[in-house]
Amino acid sequence: MIIKIDFNSDEAIYIQLRNQIVMGIATSQLTVGDSLPSVRQLADHIGINMHTVNKAYSVLRQEGYIKLDRRKGAVIAIDYDQVLASQQIMNMLQPVLAEAMCKNVGREEVHEMVDAIYDAFMHPDKDDYDEI
Repeated sequence: MIIKIDFNSDEAIYIQLRNQIVMGIATSQLTVGDSLPSVRQLADHIGINMHTVNKAYSVLRQEGYIKLDRRKGAVIAIDYDQVLASQQIMNMLQPVLAEAMCKNVGREEVHEMVDAIYDAFMHPDKDDYDEI
């Protein structure tokens, strides 16, 4: 999996890293049991501070995407409560959809975007994002 960090983005680097790893899981580039690089290795590879990687790993652990093992390091281990996960996703989508409505992006267009993104995760070999 290739991690791409936009150092000019307003989004915090640890959030970008977290999002890249979650997308890697969603597209099956990372699967349950896979070990992530050590904090030091990943920081050196990307060219960021070790504390930034540590913070991303901590967030991923709190969200139930990884477990931290003293021998294996950070390991993909999905542990979630589906009802809680659905509520969290609903909470994240509300401001995004409110913004879409304010910018006159219609319901059908939003549905098409969601379908294209979902399809891209299910079939990462296709360039479904180009359709958005």
